[in-house]
Amino acid sequence: MVFSRIFGSKSKAGSQSDAVADPDDEAEAEAEAAAGDADENHWGARASGLIPGGASTGSKRPALLFGSELHLPTHFVRAAGCHLHTAEGETLVDCTMALGSVALGYAEPDLTRAVIETLAGGSVSGLSPVLEVEVAERFCSVVPCAERVMFAKTGAEAMSAAIRIARTYTGRDIVVGCGYFGWHDWSSEAAGVPQATSAVYRRVPFDDITALERAVADAGSELAAIAIEPVIERLPSKEWVARARALADHAGAALIFDELKTGFRLATGGYQQYSGTTPDLAAFGKALANGHALAAVCGREELMSAADKTWISSTLASEAGALAAAAVVLAWHDRVDVCGELARIGVRMREVVGGALDASGVAGVTLEGLDPMWFLKFTDPKVEDAFIAAGVRNGVLFKRGAYNFAALAHDDDAIAEIERGASAAFVELKERGRK
Repeated sequence: MVFSRIFGSKSKAGSQSDAVADPDDEAEAEAEAAAGDADENHWGARASGLIPGGASTGSKRPALLFGSELHLPTHFVRAAGCHLHTAEGETLVDCTMALGSVALGYAEPDLTRAVIETLAGGSVSGLSPVLEVEVAERFCSVVPCAERVMFAKTGAEAMSAAIRIARTYTGRDIVVGCGYFGWHDWSSEAAGVPQATSAVYRRVPFDDITALERAVADAGSELAAIAIEPVIERLPSKEWVARARALADHAGAALIFDELKTGFRLATGGYQQYSGTTPDLAAFGKALANGHALAAVCGREELMSAADKTWISSTLASEAGALAAAAVVLAWHDRVDVCGELARIGVRMREVVGGALDASGVAGVTLEGLDPMWFLKFTDPKVEDAFIAAGVRNGVLFKRGAYNFAALAHDDDAIAEIERGASAAFVELKERGRK
């Protein structure tokens, strides 16, 4: 269906204005076409036969999206604002916002227009685009630690670059880390990672000063970096972050913040701006380009200069479309308190979901997290799976586990839809519990 829409037209190509159809008309046509083809297509089954796990993004695999619940939508044909139009012809309010990578809203008009206009002039060439410099200048003006910056396509790539820069700068190997930094070998415990690579990474629990001190002491003079994901379901204690800063300074190691979720969401400049603790290096992505493929590794000039002594490079690192998206995001943050609005909207989302929970009387569920990135915690995983499925049936896609992310596109109408969907889902759980 999608291939035929892109490649199957027998008419001659029209003008650029002809190519950009009315969003509502296009969404309706695609949804109708998808619904008509649903029985034939079986998108989830087709995907599972070709793509390991059924999705190239791990968190979008059906087993992680829905757990034990089956026969739920796995693919979309259009996303606009905070709504997804599924391949089955359904419309869902999305509370996941592409794992937090979209903070403005899907297909935000100014951003989409800028990307299209930029791509019309070519996305890449044998030279770097001027946008790389312009976005770098604006990025460094809003991120506290960013005296220099390099762009990449994914957060995992940016964190890997930060680790290589730290190891090059210090001439050491061992990294002490807390958090999820992506799938790359340096921090992964997955199958296929060489033991020698795993041996120079020491994982510590979140917000545990004693464990952090022990790991740093064990690394001794071989400590290259302390890498922290500063928000894991909640804010850390100020003492833990301050101790990480002090330990890194004392050891002559780099302090690295993974700001993938916190950047351009908790604060424009991330947790470091929010907390006042400045790392030596940091990685940004996700909301930086409102869902377009762009990430950044940045930091103090002294450390970032070490990038010239090693090799960090991606052919598409400075692809112009994603940089154009980031330029619009930065402009939004210049003129609007985006992060303040995300917090306000997150409060409203939590209030209506919490109200629905209280009214239902369902036990074993609590609301956790921060306002712009909150989640529901269930004591029984099967009840959680049932709630997620019931939410979808009632028009809302909630995140299984952390997090549900607020977006500017979650307007009053969307909040009302979330309230109705959550209420209906909790009522289903209550009735199920009576049986």
